Amino acid sequence: MSMAVELMGFLLGVGSWLLTGASLANDFWRVSSFAGSVITSSRQYQNLWQSCAESSTGVSNCREFESLLALPGYIQACRALMIIALLLGLFSMVLSILGLKCTKLGSTSPEAKGKLALTAGILFILSGLCTLSAVSWYAARVVQEFYDPFFGGTKFELGAGLYLGWAAAALAILGGGMLCSSCKTSTSGSPRGNYTYNYTATAQDQKIYRTPPSSAAGSSKAYV
Repeated sequence: MSMAVELMGFLLGVGSWLLTGASLANDFWRVSSFAGSVITSSRQYQNLWQSCAESSTGVSNCREFESLLALPGYIQACRALMIIALLLGLFSMVLSILGLKCTKLGSTSPEAKGKLALTAGILFILSGLCTLSAVSWYAARVVQEFYDPFFGGTKFELGAGLYLGWAAAALAILGGGMLCSSCKTSTSGSPRGNYTYNYTATAQDQKIYRTPPSSAAGSSKAYV
């Protein structure tokens, strides 16, 4: 695999890590629905950390979730998955820098660099799966509450933070796959330990050996 593909996988992984952080910090994971409303005086939106309300004048008031244990279980799980995704992405970037073919640190062999690139690619894929699980789980609950006729609370729709999370997951999985495909622990050519030598004889070293016809079988004499 060429160095360009490996470098592209690293850049996609870095982009996915940045998008994961932007998704986690985004306020709009769910936005109140305006379906069936004639006059809207305020808009509500939430993320994993706080709930906000914005009036028609543009003034926003936010209230952070006070108790962690009082939160629904899926919000706690989504928080943990997003934080794990950020940590895995950070470790992946460090290993990717050490395993890139265009970097030189010490006397690292090509086989060791290949293993580092493979490990970084696997961690990127795991990071993308964590992000994908978190945003998909959250989105599934939003859709379930929206279509539940017996749900008496405010109905919400999918926010921009979820779409950022899906984009981050796609980039992480794609970048990790590129890094994994760039791993080569063995190179084509002669096996290790075997050596070949090219020797060109000079005119003085060339000798012609002839065997006399009268010599017995199993014995020979050489004449210059």
